Amino acid sequence: MFDKKVAKLLNQQINKELYSGYLYLDMNNYFQARGLDGFANWYYIQAQEERDHAMLFYQYMQNNDLKVTLGAIDKPDKKFKRDMDVLKAGLEHEQYVTQLINDIYAEANRAKDFRTMQFLDWFIKEQGEEETNARDMISKMELFGSDPKGLYMLNQELKARVYSAPSLVL
Repeated sequence: MFDKKVAKLLNQQINKELYSGYLYLDMNNYFQARGLDGFANWYYIQAQEERDHAMLFYQYMQNNDLKVTLGAIDKPDKKFKRDMDVLKAGLEHEQYVTQLINDIYAEANRAKDFRTMQFLDWFIKEQGEEETNARDMISKMELFGSDPKGLYMLNQELKARVYSAPSLVL
């Protein structure tokens, strides 16, 4: 039998991951409007990843006979004036998601819910990678973004990113 607080947090995380996807689609829109299709591609793939993360939580709950309750997904409320604003908001959001995952893990640990802790191990590693990627984008933009040729090359690098679905076994 699952701890009620752990189950509630897992269910809430589905919504948070779907919101993350919405946020990244909004960032994709920003860069599409700017004509930076590589940056747009990067955030579009981020949105796909977040959708899949939500589905992993969804499937985990169903596989463990936990009731899934879907809630409304908030509209992204960030307004971006500069490219760097988007990148910094992306890092800030990933740090927020890391804290959410850590909170679920801590609650699962309190409840001695080792199955959920093991499930979350992949997400903890993934969040480390997400924060690193977001910091790297900020660093590259600081180095090259003010130079049109540098921005072009960075955009081309981001354009080459392809999506690969997570291979987490539930």
